[in-house]
Amino acid sequence: MSQDHEWPLRRLLTDVMGSGPKSAADMDYEQARGAMAQVLDGVADPTTLGAFLLASRWKTNTPEELAGFLDEIRDRATIAEPSVEPVDCGANYDGKRETALLGVAAGAVAAAANVPVVVHAADRVPAKSADAYTHVFQALGVETDLAPAESARMVEETGVGFYSQPRFASDLHAILDRREAMGVRTPINTVETLVNPANASTHLGSFYHLSYGKRVIETLQASRTQTVDRVLMLQGLEGYDDVRPGHTTIAEWQDSEFEESAIETAGFGMDLSREDLQVEDVPVDTAAITEDVLAGDRTDGFADAVALNGALRIYAGGGAGTIEAALELARGILLDGSARSVLEAVRGFDP
Repeated sequence: MSQDHEWPLRRLLTDVMGSGPKSAADMDYEQARGAMAQVLDGVADPTTLGAFLLASRWKTNTPEELAGFLDEIRDRATIAEPSVEPVDCGANYDGKRETALLGVAAGAVAAAANVPVVVHAADRVPAKSADAYTHVFQALGVETDLAPAESARMVEETGVGFYSQPRFASDLHAILDRREAMGVRTPINTVETLVNPANASTHLGSFYHLSYGKRVIETLQASRTQTVDRVLMLQGLEGYDDVRPGHTTIAEWQDSEFEESAIETAGFGMDLSREDLQVEDVPVDTAAITEDVLAGDRTDGFADAVALNGALRIYAGGGAGTIEAALELARGILLDGSARSVLEAVRGFDP
């Protein structure tokens, strides 16, 4: 845990990064890590804290700065590594407002293909403060107030694991009200998706713009507290880790090689628009969709979207060599009912 406050937030603002979007300088790794230590310790004046987070937002943080923020959070977090090798699905914590959240169903499909997945979230995280994994699991009757060790056992026993931010990163969760007072996204929204509480070696995330996806990959490369060997980033719907329908971009990083590709989701059986995936009540409607798709009672566009999102998780975790092969596997799993069995195991998990 960093205790070096040689660079108080106010000094960082006046001497380094507070001069405006075009003229601000960058912090080095240690300065950024020390800054996050002050944020988490609650030693900064609220006005100074707000100014620092806003300045970070307008200057666009470098991967080195983000890695400093991330590593200070991780160093304080409780990391509970399961005995299996899961895919870390780092969805934006501030959630979705309009469309179904398909990651639970997609995760069950991946788990049925012997590719475990881990998700992590909190409750009403700003700026959107919308519905996240937490709320869908709760709507499905799954316990979410889990200690990290229980989350690790959950993924070992069921193939799907949920980690609760208040339990694995209490220092970070404790500043939720100060983030809410900001009213805008800050760099914390980025780095909390990368905390990786299961210490997975594969990360699946999402982006609006490819430049952001590249910066996430470079941040994981710069991190000194974890080793991530493979990253799959996709253009997500509402910024979440559900692939956006239509023309979409996928970015991959492995073995120091970066590749980007554009796909048409219709070519993978997901011939939909955003409107086709809209729901009235995100957690409640998503829970019903999850149950129906995994039971084989629903074979419409939502089933197609679950199949493709499940395939992307299978592909990320090495369960298939191509997205096409992963999709064929995912479709077979939806037909044979094995993903439904995963969901029932998740529901029946006893902490």
